[in-house]
Amino acid sequence: MEFLRTAAMAILLLSMTFESGEAVCNMTQEGFDACKPSVTPPNPPPPSAACCKALGNADLQCLCSYKNSPLLPLLGIDPGLAMTLPPKCNLNYQQTVDGGGEVQSLG
Repeated sequence: MEFLRTAAMAILLLSMTFESGEAVCNMTQEGFDACKPSVTPPNPPPPSAACCKALGNADLQCLCSYKNSPLLPLLGIDPGLAMTLPPKCNLNYQQTVDGGGEVQSLG
């Protein structure tokens, strides 16, 4: 029950942030919408030009901090697919992705 309450609160806060016009990790709602098909199973298409543009302006370190969030699957986002977007968009970027300090190349 606590998990559902936490997830509902996170979704509410996220939707309130987008409604106020603020970006999350320097990505607007339009940017997330452009990328959503590419991170939604089972057969995601390659990222669109609009997705790659939004991702190019995003704070990838901030986005990576959500990698293990239980919120992503609730929003229909596959974290594994999301991690493949930077290389598919030809973004060269190295970032600490896991909490253990291991640096993984995302591009």
